[in-house]
Amino acid sequence: MQRGMSIERFESIFSPERLLISPAHLSAYESDALTAFHSRPAAVVVPESADEVIATVRLCNELRLPFVARGSGTSLSGGSLPIAGGIVIALNRLNRILRLDPTDRIAVVEPGVVNTQVTVAAQPFGLHYAPDPSSQTICTIGGNVAFNSGGAHCLKYGMTSNHVLGLKAVLASGEVVEFGGESRESVGPDLTGLFVGSEGLFGVALEITLQLLPRAETFHTVLAGYRTLEEAGNAVSAVVASGLLPGAIEIMDALAIQAAEAAVHAGYPKGCEAVLIVELEGPREKVAAERIELDALLATSGAVEIRVAADSAERMKIWKGRKSAFSAVGRLSPDFIVQDGVVPRRRLGEALRRIGEMSRESGIRVANVFHAGDGNLPPLILYDGREAGALERAETLAGRILKMCVEMGGSLTGEHGIGVEKRDYMPEMFSAVELDLMKRIRSAFDPLGIANPGKMFPCADAPALSQHGLHPLEKAGLISRE
Repeated sequence: MQRGMSIERFESIFSPERLLISPAHLSAYESDALTAFHSRPAAVVVPESADEVIATVRLCNELRLPFVARGSGTSLSGGSLPIAGGIVIALNRLNRILRLDPTDRIAVVEPGVVNTQVTVAAQPFGLHYAPDPSSQTICTIGGNVAFNSGGAHCLKYGMTSNHVLGLKAVLASGEVVEFGGESRESVGPDLTGLFVGSEGLFGVALEITLQLLPRAETFHTVLAGYRTLEEAGNAVSAVVASGLLPGAIEIMDALAIQAAEAAVHAGYPKGCEAVLIVELEGPREKVAAERIELDALLATSGAVEIRVAADSAERMKIWKGRKSAFSAVGRLSPDFIVQDGVVPRRRLGEALRRIGEMSRESGIRVANVFHAGDGNLPPLILYDGREAGALERAETLAGRILKMCVEMGGSLTGEHGIGVEKRDYMPEMFSAVELDLMKRIRSAFDPLGIANPGKMFPCADAPALSQHGLHPLEKAGLISRE
């Protein structure tokens, strides 16, 4: 690749081994975990400090050059897909835990820190970091912040936004800002909450202050097998309606069970169309009382087999099957699309039945592995990309499922984000006025529209220029100094 004047400007920031421009290097960044979409950037830069990230963003602003920040590339919505001719800012070397305070129960981390490493560092103090996406052994905190990631235990503990107290970021304009702090007590707009889940459309997080929680004293993990997926969904509704608040409620269907067994030999019940994992956690006395109620509920839920993990080894074996399910589905199909629409929990059984009907009508297999406790449905739509029209048929089915979620009063996404994959479905959920407001907010933080353009909004045009020198929310017309 012949270097243009714009790329040469980055040589003043990065040494040759950290300014990647060869086709071989760039090919590794052409897509994220949603491999159906590809785009080649002009260059990939690998900063090793926050100052280098700031300098990169400021240069991109000066050159009006689009950029996308990327961690481990585990996004399933095309959220970290490069912009053709733009810059990828690879944040993996910003992987330091800057401070861990067990007294105040906080950790200040850089965006490239892997999710599980926060808990590893906190464990000696009896603490942990609660959000646990399935990709937690490789996904990074920066990406978790961008997409407001959840995980198996988000039913009880909430999403990433519930655990980020503050952050330092460089906005697309080049301005360095600090939102929030080390406490939940704050005055004024919740700009931290606004930044979390913004999918990289505002800028790049440089330091993130995370809340840590005490590790549960004990766990009670139950695996139940069902004849039908709808029965498993109805069992979830019954557990939630009872007033119990498990740490996690997860469902896997027959295809997902088959894949997990082949991959990690989890030992799930044979012949079941679905398995339900319910985990209680907390103080020993509280869990002892709740398990009596849970066991009674499951005994009357139509389960054909119920297993209780006798120790931590059995508990980890149950969870190993669930955590490996997404990647294990690759054993069943060379390609798949992962959706993550959300439905109200009371309609979970109905939603699963309708997904099964749509699967049969289309002749496309669908594996279901999902966070049942909060109605987050990530159906895996299996297809073979080598077959003509297979991807298009899979995308059509994915669209039908997303529309069903919205019709039921749910959401287009639970934690994967909109990215490029679901942007054309935004009008199904939001009005033109609401979408315009979102664009105005984005324009306030990124006047030139250079931060991860083409994502989230159906129309990929750049936002109009905003007034210079005002607070971001003043630029959007949402607050006033008067």
